[in-house]
Formats: sequence, C-alpha cells, structure tokens
Amino acid sequence: MANETQIQAVTGFVEAFLSPTPEFFLVEIKIRPTNNITIVLDGDKGVPISKCVEVNRALYKFIEESVIFPVDDFALEVSSPGIEEPLKLHRQYIKNTGRFADIILNDGALLEGKIVAVNEDGLVLEETKGKGKKKETVQNTYLFESIKSTKIQIKF
Repeated sequence: MANETQIQAVTGFVEAFLSPTPEFFLVEIKIRPTNNITIVLDGDKGVPISKCVEVNRALYKFIEESVIFPVDDFALEVSSPGIEEPLKLHRQYIKNTGRFADIILNDGALLEGKIVAVNEDGLVLEETKGKGKKKETVQNTYLFESIKSTKIQIKF
C-alpha cells in the first residue's frame, strides 16, 4: 500500500500545478500496491483531455526526478471522473446543480430527482412523487452526512 509520504508528495505537486487554473481541482488520488497511480481531476465546467495530458506529463517528470517511487516502477493515469463515478466533493455537487441524480442515503433509501440547490450542509432535491393526476413535485433537503453516494444521471 502507498505510504503517506508518496500520497502527500503527489497531492502537493498536483494541487500546486493546478493552482494557476483554479477552475480545475483534484478529486482523488489512488496508489495501488503495484505503484499504479490514478489521479482524478474535475473542473467547474468539466476537464478537457488536454488538461489531463498536461498534468500527466508534468507529474510523470516530477515523479521520475524526485524518485518517490522506485525507478521505472510506476504507472500513471490522469483522468476526469466518469459519469458512473459518484460525487466525492462539495464542489462537484455545486457543479452539478440543475442535473438529475440518484442518491443513496445511509439507511439504504434510493432517491431520484434534480439537484436544485447546494449549501454547506446539504442539498435540495426536487422529486416527483406519484403518477398521472396524483403526480406532484416536492423539494426536500438532505444533509451530506445522511448521503451515502450520489451519481449524476443523464436524461434525454
């Protein structure tokens, strides 16, 4: 398993590298025991592949020069979160305001609706209940501490 020094070094480099472009942010770093490093970036308006390539090249050079992993004994992948990935950061919730989501609460309840607002403590989800003439739209607030996972849904 990756040691804390490796994670801190990679995190520090990526955050410093992204600091001139504050619309992009680090979501997650995974370092597997085989030294496969996965960096997940996101942006307030998405992440172009050119940004992933730019971070990948700079980070690869940094890792080689700093020798935080054994020489030539690592693999590096930099990507944006896929649509199948759950939201992990508050900033991602803000970015996805106005989009439909599936939310699983800590008690296992599944909610479907549109994220209409996000604040520091939670979100407001617009849900449609019932069918036909009994169909009604309601807005409910859910605290982040009660949410197990949130996945954005694509609606056509």
